[in-house]
Amino acid sequence: MAGVQSAVALRESGHEGPVTVVGAEPHPPYDRPPLSKAVLLGQAEGSAFDIDFAALGVELLLGREATGLRTDAREVDSDQGPVAYDALVIASGAEPVTLPGTRGMPGVHVLRTLDDVERLRPVLERQHEVVVVGAGWIGAEFATAARAAGCAVTVVEAADRPLAGALPAEVTAPMAGWYEESGATLMTGARVERVEEGAVVLEGGRRLAAGAVLVGIGARPATGWLAGSGVELGPDGAVLADAWLRTSVPGVYAVGDCASFPSARYGERLLVHHWDNALQGPRTVAARITGASMDPYDPVPYFWSEQFGRFVQYAGHHTGADTLIERGEKAAPAWSAVWLRDGVLVALLAVGRPRDLAQGRKLIESGARLDADLAADPAVSLKKSVVKPVL
Repeated sequence: MAGVQSAVALRESGHEGPVTVVGAEPHPPYDRPPLSKAVLLGQAEGSAFDIDFAALGVELLLGREATGLRTDAREVDSDQGPVAYDALVIASGAEPVTLPGTRGMPGVHVLRTLDDVERLRPVLERQHEVVVVGAGWIGAEFATAARAAGCAVTVVEAADRPLAGALPAEVTAPMAGWYEESGATLMTGARVERVEEGAVVLEGGRRLAAGAVLVGIGARPATGWLAGSGVELGPDGAVLADAWLRTSVPGVYAVGDCASFPSARYGERLLVHHWDNALQGPRTVAARITGASMDPYDPVPYFWSEQFGRFVQYAGHHTGADTLIERGEKAAPAWSAVWLRDGVLVALLAVGRPRDLAQGRKLIESGARLDADLAADPAVSLKKSVVKPVL
């Protein structure tokens, strides 16, 4: 998404020179969210972007992996030779974190690419006994698909609850029940000691039968190929981009999962591994390259997940909030929660309440202040809980 949108945005911003997209995968560029849903379940053939690259004058160099960057020569090294550039947009994304000793092990999978999906489809078709390691977003979505396909599913999570790395306990409490409702088994506080052929062994010795294992324990920026380039990386491996998504090297930009950026809105540097960031960031980069706009990049982060029959949406960034307000009963099919900082709405989680999300996202963008009592009433729309300024 980030690479393709960079190319499209350059054309939309008026750039008339050559545009080249280099990608390691041999497939035509595709959208990732459907992979864990319709594509995985065989309900869609694929998710290729409906873009006429030839008509846009965009050259695709597919099946070509970037191996290094020589900024003095303005060339990207690849496994098929160098590619010259005048301006470079790094959009190399992120790569899944794997369990030690499992890389290349038969029956152990990750879910990130179209090839990953092709390897996982037979797992669902044969209704294997599946162990999912990690109760994060991707673990929940895969568990949902596996249960829909009729697999027996056990989800192993080292933390004491699902989504522990993403959301506070107050809002994730009911999510453990979603697994049980679906017929999946969720084991929290369970750490994997090792993976053997046909089994996952937990610390303490418990052995879980596994016809297949899906590892969903996070992703890290795919920036190893930038070693020695002079492009500055953070301790998390992300490219340290500035407010205009420029890197430490002139003429080099970074977008999407591989780059962090400073947010004036939230007062900290953000690393956002979500689809909307890969869509929005390229517009800022293209506008900067073409001179169409000098506006900084400071979005309201947004993402969604479809899991266990629920549509979960999140907007904003709740770190630093001082007040959490729940809208509705979390045991109900639909509810939401909002986070305030000094009375200002900074983040929102909506489960089956898309109207709350749509209104809340706009209110976060505008820096709206909410009346806490009104915001706590799910019958009152969020926009009606806004405190009007006193003139």
